[in-house]
Amino acid sequence: MQNKFRVKKNDSVEVLVGKDKGKRGTVVRVIPKKERVVVSGVNIVKKAMRARSQQEQGGIIEIEAPLHISNVGIVCKKCGHPVRVGYKFEGDKKLRFCRKCGETL
Repeated sequence: MQNKFRVKKNDSVEVLVGKDKGKRGTVVRVIPKKERVVVSGVNIVKKAMRARSQQEQGGIIEIEAPLHISNVGIVCKKCGHPVRVGYKFEGDKKLRFCRKCGETL
């Protein structure tokens, strides 16, 4: 399955809606089949974990839960705001660019 999303791993994004609205982070993982992304430091949830071995402890841990891809916007380095992404071709390369200022992402 081809990745049809504009958001890629290591992109700087801002959360547009929800409990973490306005928070920024980098994309840790993209889950194309579920249309979700995991962003560092955003959407932290508590999860009960069972100890798998004697050395590893169980208990309640905090993890980053996935967000829907439509709830995040890519942050342009030049503008500093969440922007829409466009595509242009230079030779045989497909490049993403900021729709506000034209800067390549």
